[in-house]
Amino acid sequence: VQLQASGGGLVQAGGSLRLSCTASGRTFGGYAMGWFRQAPGEEREFVSAVSWNGGSTMYADSVKGRFSISRDNAKNTVYLQMNNLKPEDTAVYYCAADTYGILDVAASRDINEYDYWGQGTLVTVSS
Repeated sequence: VQLQASGGGLVQAGGSLRLSCTASGRTFGGYAMGWFRQAPGEEREFVSAVSWNGGSTMYADSVKGRFSISRDNAKNTVYLQMNNLKPEDTAVYYCAADTYGILDVAASRDINEYDYWGQGTLVTVSS
């Protein structure tokens, strides 16, 4: 599986961006998908995840109420809608695929749970 993330860019605080992650391969619909981010000098951290059918979602506390994850299995694509962006949201955002498919409260927040990673897309939020 190859993942291609896109949609990053420069936005002012309070603005919005929508990230997309498109996967190759027929098995995308069976995978849980996650978004992580990594700021300069920081460790990669969990942002959000969605189960294989979109029925379950998870969010980091720092983005809850501002970000929304969704997926379109017919297009092999997962989205991250980011609203009310803050300077602290500045990071490289990575999408990842978990072949397990079902979310777990603990495991789905762990980078080691994911089997495939995209290349990242940079989001910069100016104050």
